[in-house]
Amino acid sequence: MKRILLCSAVVMFVTAFTFSSLWAMSVEECLECHSDAELVGDANQINGPAFMATDHAGEGCVACHEVSDEHPDDGAEVGKAAVCADCHDGVEATYSASVHGANATCTDCHDVHRAQAPVSLSGIQMNQSCQGCHDYVEVETSHGRWLPEADIHVRSVPCVTCHSSTNQFVVTLYVMEREGGRAYADFKLTDYAKLKEEVGSDDVTLLLDVDRNGEISLSELNSFYDGTAKHGMRLWAMMTPETVDHDFSTMDNRWDCTYCHAAGPEAMSSSFVAFPQPDGTYKRLPMQAGATVDALFGTPDFYMVGATRSKILNYIGLLILLGGLAMPIGHGSLRFLTRKNRRKDH
Repeated sequence: MKRILLCSAVVMFVTAFTFSSLWAMSVEECLECHSDAELVGDANQINGPAFMATDHAGEGCVACHEVSDEHPDDGAEVGKAAVCADCHDGVEATYSASVHGANATCTDCHDVHRAQAPVSLSGIQMNQSCQGCHDYVEVETSHGRWLPEADIHVRSVPCVTCHSSTNQFVVTLYVMEREGGRAYADFKLTDYAKLKEEVGSDDVTLLLDVDRNGEISLSELNSFYDGTAKHGMRLWAMMTPETVDHDFSTMDNRWDCTYCHAAGPEAMSSSFVAFPQPDGTYKRLPMQAGATVDALFGTPDFYMVGATRSKILNYIGLLILLGGLAMPIGHGSLRFLTRKNRRKDH
């Protein structure tokens, strides 16, 4: 009996020592080598800041990788101790039943060392996963067979907004600049380094949030657009999902224009400006209520039929309408009131 107890104690000690050695290797220790491509090669190089911004970093490298206590001196290949479904079983079940399930694995669309929630990505980054298989031109052409202004829609709506069962949307604006600073070049997303240079601070949200209160007001939007000639930037809006379901089906109600355009003001009740961060993610600041739908003074680069409007233009339009009606009504009324005088003349 004593021998059995002794053996058990030895086994427990060895096991505890082994696992303590594994868990003692922190993410920071792994990144000391794996953030340097010259040490580990391009295939094993990890973008440290991008990985540390993910939820995966909180689990630790050894949660997914088998690493011996002799690593890296043992020269052994680092194996996988886990698969995505071990943690994301619900997502895996939904995705496996989708049209994509038999055609692509999780890692075909997601870099596990950069995986972020939709609210931390730009709409353009969301679409980059799709464009690995779906050519942009082909997508635009296929949608153009039935969708008016297909090019604008494809640039303004992430694929998962229509091809996912999610129904929580907001309007997110991103800072754009002309490529190479050329006057007639296409616009592209402005990166963190450019904004930092423009603002002169690590906090790039100061580009718009001048009063530092964490919200973009209508007056701050006005100030930004008043200075567009100086900084050559603009805001580009996309209707982005707050959450994404991995069913990737084409939702029937997305074929109906009113799903977005009639519901636009409701979707735009929550709107944000997203600013790039050093780790490749985006930080969102909320916009003042109503700023998005004010196309004249809020976001003049953003127009959505049935949603954006300007009160001043509404009043001007009403005055034009009333002025147009005043002439025939006034003329007709005057002729009616003076009908007796015209009879006497005859």
